[in-house]
Amino acid sequence: MTTNTDVVVIGGGYAGVMAANRLTKHDGVTVTMINPRSEFVERIRLHQLVTGSDDAVMDYRELLAPRVHLLVDTVTLIDHDVQRLELASGGDLGYDYLVYAAGSGSADPRVPGATEFAYPIATFEEAERLRPVLRATPDDAPVTVVGAGSTGLEIATELAEAGRTVTMVCGDNFGTYLHPKARRSAVKRLAELGVTVLEGPTARVTAVTRDAVRLADGGELPSAVTIWTVGFGAPDLAARSGLSTDAQGRLLTDETLTSVDDRHIVAAGDSAAPSNLPYRMSCQAARPLGAHAADTVLARIAGDRPEAIGLGFAGLCLSLGRRAGIFQVADRDDTPKWMYLGGRPGATMKELVCKQTVKELATEAHKPGALTWVSDRTRAGRLRERRDAVRPAR
Repeated sequence: MTTNTDVVVIGGGYAGVMAANRLTKHDGVTVTMINPRSEFVERIRLHQLVTGSDDAVMDYRELLAPRVHLLVDTVTLIDHDVQRLELASGGDLGYDYLVYAAGSGSADPRVPGATEFAYPIATFEEAERLRPVLRATPDDAPVTVVGAGSTGLEIATELAEAGRTVTMVCGDNFGTYLHPKARRSAVKRLAELGVTVLEGPTARVTAVTRDAVRLADGGELPSAVTIWTVGFGAPDLAARSGLSTDAQGRLLTDETLTSVDDRHIVAAGDSAAPSNLPYRMSCQAARPLGAHAADTVLARIAGDRPEAIGLGFAGLCLSLGRRAGIFQVADRDDTPKWMYLGGRPGATMKELVCKQTVKELATEAHKPGALTWVSDRTRAGRLRERRDAVRPAR
């Protein structure tokens, strides 16, 4: 007698699609992926969606294995005691194992007026909301980008290259991931595009109004459109469902990505916090985390012991408009190195990475188990250091 195992994947982003496809490696597994949209969103292209140079979506039929059932709906509650999910449509769905790949979104800005008057772009819906606002705004009207991480740099340069008048308000956090050499390259590109960069402790937004931002030094900066790119946060679904999470709402797991509360739930991507030492939120981490989450589920189904995650990074790539970019090389532990690729070669590398990312998802659909990745051998040491730091003295 053949026993079938029902596995449900919450979320259809990079981690969720990878996990769903990899799970089809086992013939006795029925895979359902629940996602609120019927199309896959390329989040790493959302800044292009805003300016109209890309639609940032793909048909799931190009990415999902035929055996994966896509359910367009939203999970409102995980009842893990009885292994059922409550859905926004009013129905429910049972599972034997659950892959929690709910992704991430914009963090609460906690700045007066930011929620009402600023435009985050962490999700497809947010980026789409901004598009008509920009179209209705004169090209020479001032646009303010708050934050200078990857998202801030990408949207600021994309808009400036399109002829917009852009000011970046950075505080002390301009390109914090970048090595100083790569940071200088980014500064040069911003200057070429005419982007005004405000840095330092006084270059911090204290309030946002309909047509201005107020700064820590008491000054006020005219702003017809204010774009908020500071921080990411995880959905509150896990916390609302009574599962243990970290301060940002990511599901707490062990190193196999299994929930600390329930061995039938594993997490992947931006919504996972293994050993409360989460990886950087990125599609670079999401794909191997999704694959490893699937491997953990398949190991449990087979009665085997799941392995601990080992994930090494290669670096970070970002576009600085359509004609320039940066590929920042990093050690496996995600520490930036002095090596980087800038200018047009950097832009070419970013585009190659974007295409390769979705190609890996499609490859996994036809050849589950294909994805491999380089491990970070220093993670175990960092975990030991953390445990030693909290261990009581004898």
